[in-house]
Amino acid sequence: QVQLVESGGGLVQAGGSVRLSCAASGGTVSTYTMGWFRRAPGKERDFVARIRWRDSSTYYADSVKGRFTISRDNAKNTVYLQMNSLKPEDTAVYYCAASERPGSLLMSAQYNYWGQGTQVTVSS
Repeated sequence: QVQLVESGGGLVQAGGSVRLSCAASGGTVSTYTMGWFRRAPGKERDFVARIRWRDSSTYYADSVKGRFTISRDNAKNTVYLQMNSLKPEDTAVYYCAASERPGSLLMSAQYNYWGQGTQVTVSS
């Protein structure tokens, strides 16, 4: 059973940067596709980014492309989401997720394991 714990959220001004971390235990991030999702107030949980275990290829939602970067440190069993040029519309609870499944892995239903989430609030 993989357990995921996010950290690094907080309050930041528009245009600022935040790095989220997702520490995994009970499994090895290098063997899972790892994803980040977010849920804004009153909205559905949306895909943000993912990194495949096989080749470390990445994929981003259009809304964050060019501003966010997903990466992983296999030695630390940790996945990161570097968020730059933040906008108020990036305000959400951010969730880390892990999947053993094949496919595009752009949907939350494709992920087996989830963290508890960390709040990111971007002020204007």
